[in-house]
Amino acid sequence: MRNPAMPMFPLESALLPDEDLPLRIFEPRYAQLVTDCVAGDPVFGVVLIAAGREVGGGDDRYDIGTLARIVEHRAHGDGRHTVRCRIGERIRVRQWLPDDPYPRAVVEPWPDEPGDMVADAAIRHLEDRLMELFERLANAQRMTLHVTLSGKASAHWKAVARYRAAEAVKRRPALESLARRVQTGIARGRDRAQGIPG
Repeated sequence: MRNPAMPMFPLESALLPDEDLPLRIFEPRYAQLVTDCVAGDPVFGVVLIAAGREVGGGDDRYDIGTLARIVEHRAHGDGRHTVRCRIGERIRVRQWLPDDPYPRAVVEPWPDEPGDMVADAAIRHLEDRLMELFERLANAQRMTLHVTLSGKASAHWKAVARYRAAEAVKRRPALESLARRVQTGIARGRDRAQGIPG
């Protein structure tokens, strides 16, 4: 990997490889990050914020993220920038370093695991089941699930995954509890079907 001290940009949204990331930079520490990246290596890391806000610091950060490459940059003066970045490979943070002046970390690549190809019919079936589950979860929480269909399966999956990734990270303990209850219910149903008392 590149620099052992990778510049890092914590955000309040989860990003996936091959997405565009437009940013308006105004906070001095991130203006310095952009200036440093434009002058040298245009790549920095992006991670999801676990708690806190994007502006002002003091945030808690997750250790999984992606690399972002600045592909367009415009300086507006007074430390303000607009940039368009392209999201690349996944990374794992090995160690957070002190902010100087922006967040930095030692990171390593986290490549996709190899696996068999999945047939389109299996993906559509899984998509239908996931959407049913998301709708049930949203209804149980008196929420409405909004997913925009773009006509491209990959864009649709990214929209679903991005929404669910951010929400799942925030609600992980509740979802883990729900998963345990679902697994217990499935096991009990299987036991009943086999005549085993529950």
